[in-house]
Amino acid sequence: MVSEATMTDPSDDQGEGRLSEPARRLMRAADELFYTQGSAATSVREITQACGLTPGAMYNHFTSKEDLLYRLVMTRHRWLEDEVDKALASAEPGPTGALKAMVEVYVRVHTTGRKGARVANREYGQLSGERLTQVVAVRRRLRDRMVSIVLDGHADGSFDILGGEGRPAAVITAAAILDMCVHAGEWLRERGELTEAEISERFVALALRLVGARGAP
Repeated sequence: MVSEATMTDPSDDQGEGRLSEPARRLMRAADELFYTQGSAATSVREITQACGLTPGAMYNHFTSKEDLLYRLVMTRHRWLEDEVDKALASAEPGPTGALKAMVEVYVRVHTTGRKGARVANREYGQLSGERLTQVVAVRRRLRDRMVSIVLDGHADGSFDILGGEGRPAAVITAAAILDMCVHAGEWLRERGELTEAEISERFVALALRLVGARGAP
């Protein structure tokens, strides 16, 4: 069964100091509203009303609605990157092991925390300036991790990627794999027939086929 649990609660993030309880309430309220109606359609008044605060109270904790959105989005991107780093550090040796590890993390994050994942992936484009630059940098680093795995697999004969051995072919393949995993939570039902482990296993099999892995199921 796929859980509706939040990917990670950004209000628990301690990276920039402990948050006050009003700040936590604001983040949780904004998170739900951004998920249901999008950040562009959500007003500061709606956020503050949802958690019992006045509109002016928000500016004691965040400089703007965009600042609040940035905190939600960036916390989740950093969390995902940390999870990928840990998974790759303990993965089975070789490109196949690394591919499996990264796919498993992506599927787990985007199915067990599909609401938070949707906010992070759908709403980051509403950011601007340095905030957007920082989020895009994390996304590119993650994509490049998968590109490197695909290229390593092609180089040692583990993979036979479509389009040849160059980086452009690896980028397309890596992007297809990650996009597939990111959108897993969009169509999986909370009480579906497959367990989380079975879902992950199937996505790993699909990824292995996309890279042309030897002996892929």
